[in-house]
Amino acid sequence: MAKSVLLTAEGLKQLEEELDLLKGEKRKEIAEKIKVARSYGDLSENSEYDDAKNEQAILEARIATIEATLKVAVVIDENELGADQSVHVGSLVKVENISMGREQEFRIIGSNESNPKENKISDESPVGKALLGKKVGDMVEVEVPAGLITFKVLSVSR
Repeated sequence: MAKSVLLTAEGLKQLEEELDLLKGEKRKEIAEKIKVARSYGDLSENSEYDDAKNEQAILEARIATIEATLKVAVVIDENELGADQSVHVGSLVKVENISMGREQEFRIIGSNESNPKENKISDESPVGKALLGKKVGDMVEVEVPAGLITFKVLSVSR
């Protein structure tokens, strides 16, 4: 049995839109490239044809990946997350990084949507795992590649 993939409603929508784009517009573009490349003649020495076929293989692999993800996707209903104000997947968590003396904000999401540059961290990451279930005022120590970091949970919201 495949492991479920946690997605926000926004993440689900983005994947569905990407799949529609890849199956429609992108497939047509690549089919046209292959058609044009075939018209150049001998396929054994036709780099345009090889490039187009490689692009097609990459596209089909991405389509298969998205379809597999959507089959096992579980959408996080942020309205059903408990009223206990503890950190869950989907929570926006404001913490004080005691080790660095600054505040940080993280959105805890499923691994498929994580983007550390946007402070969207996976529930499977060291920091994400450590914050799950914590409440305002809790202290958390996290072992990361740079060493041990201590956080104090300042707020939890949806």
